[in-house]
Amino acid sequence: MTRLTNGEPTRKIADLEQVSQSGVAKIKMKLASTLDLKDLPRSGRPRILTERDERKIVREIVSNSAQTAVDVQKNLKHNDLLEISTQTVRRALRRNGLRARIKRKKPLLSKNHRKQRLEFAKKHKDWKEEDWARVVWSDESKFQLFGSDGKQYCWVKPSDQIDPRSVQPTVKHGGGNIMVWGCITWSGIGFMCRIENIMDAAQYRTILDTCLMPSMDWYKMKKEEVVFQHDNDPKHTSKLVQKWLSENEINVMKWPAQSPDLNPIEHIWNEVDRRLRKLPGKISSKEDLWDKLQDAWNDLKEDDCRKLIKTMPERVRDIIKAKGGYTRW
Repeated sequence: MTRLTNGEPTRKIADLEQVSQSGVAKIKMKLASTLDLKDLPRSGRPRILTERDERKIVREIVSNSAQTAVDVQKNLKHNDLLEISTQTVRRALRRNGLRARIKRKKPLLSKNHRKQRLEFAKKHKDWKEEDWARVVWSDESKFQLFGSDGKQYCWVKPSDQIDPRSVQPTVKHGGGNIMVWGCITWSGIGFMCRIENIMDAAQYRTILDTCLMPSMDWYKMKKEEVVFQHDNDPKHTSKLVQKWLSENEINVMKWPAQSPDLNPIEHIWNEVDRRLRKLPGKISSKEDLWDKLQDAWNDLKEDDCRKLIKTMPERVRDIIKAKGGYTRW
């Protein structure tokens, strides 16, 4: 500013200050017209919300008094007689570092569920990698013939007629599905089997006989060293199954209800599903789905299982940190 008031050329000032000559020229023009470099008052509508209003909006969301911008708008109108749009609320939330996200779907956790999960985590917080390596993880999963019901997007030109590329075909009842049971170990995947019709305790006992035991034999796992994990489905806890587990001297891990985030096999199912979706062409029938599902399962490597089982200490810590509540898994 001193150089400008002394009448030095803009080119010389730009070279000395290492800025553009046009920038110096603009400052010179502003100085000549206003005799000051301060920003002039801006035109336009002032903000509706005060800093206090914005703090209240953020508090509504953070304290769970409101779930959405619409909820906040209604609360402000009812409690503070403040008439604002939902878009104004959204802008205020974004200015304060909050972002809208789709809610993750998680099992409903009651107070008792949280207690069980926390007890499990505390009991196993000192388990090392070699302890988790003894566990055989199991679960059932459903695979839909026509895949996900999620939204699909496409690019088309506006037209009165429907372009086939803009249609996502649907079939009543989802086109059918198949249920499977599988297990994983530290050494790799175990045997997977197809569940016929609705699984009952008798069919589950047969699965343990024909899939669990051969999986343990395949990897030469000693029964006395194995810890078997399955959830608390009534079929799993039936007298018939409990008798089989006792007769075969299988040590069963006490599992907390509503805890799929603790079971690494859940991520294996997700990986299998991703591989199925990447396959070229369409899966034409349940038998075709079963064939491709077996191929995807058998393509899984030892490391795919091992890297997930290695996350167990971290999962347990997250449960303790969340006091038995939801985790990121």
